[in-house]
Amino acid sequence: MKNYNDPSRRKFLKNTGKAGIGAALGLSSLSTLAGSAPRVFSLDGEEIDFTQKPLGYAYNAIEPVVDAMTMEIHYTKHAAAYAKNLADAAKDEKVDISKTSVTQLLSGISKYSTKMRNNGGGHYNHELFWRSLRSPIMGNTPSGALATQITKDLGSFETFQQKFGDAGKNRFGSGWAWLVWTPEKKLVVSSTPNQDNPLMDLAEVKGTPVLGLDVWEHAYYLKYQNRRPDYINAWWSVVNWEYVGKRFDSLL
Repeated sequence: MKNYNDPSRRKFLKNTGKAGIGAALGLSSLSTLAGSAPRVFSLDGEEIDFTQKPLGYAYNAIEPVVDAMTMEIHYTKHAAAYAKNLADAAKDEKVDISKTSVTQLLSGISKYSTKMRNNGGGHYNHELFWRSLRSPIMGNTPSGALATQITKDLGSFETFQQKFGDAGKNRFGSGWAWLVWTPEKKLVVSSTPNQDNPLMDLAEVKGTPVLGLDVWEHAYYLKYQNRRPDYINAWWSVVNWEYVGKRFDSLL
């Protein structure tokens, strides 16, 4: 049986995660261009760029909500593949990554291939998803400016939970549920198919993602099988509201 807390294992994953597609691209960071593209969020000096970052916690850190095997497969197989394929697409389609951020790429994604769209969105979405998780906690709720804005725009936290949960439960097939900060300075709930997200110029609801929930079956199937609502209901206890709140504060 694997020991998911083994220090040598964590060190290996940290080093390989840092390498990721950074080696393939030959760059460790990207510059963000000025313009109308949604803002790039940074926490502890790490923005969401073209590199798959280390997970930051053990695979079993959010059990029993999501099991360790699901987290390991999700991170090392699915998410890693999006990062690699994004690197390949950027090279093939001659994207100058020294002058283009991931958010800027996504804001003009209609100009690129389906491969770029699927993998650019998949990479960004998962990088945000990992950072938005923490160990389970009872009575897990947001605070500060985010909590105030949720009440203002969505009625109450409980109403937000219902709308967000419904967005995930009712998404046909695979996709994501989102809490979005719109250009009109308002929080709204939306969902997108596949690996699309609100940053994309093709999105029905456009804006900056504040919080996203992966409702692809690979995110939950080993534990919940076809019971997506059970997964969504359990997920609320592992939302990292400290991170999400700081993310929202940076957008104000």
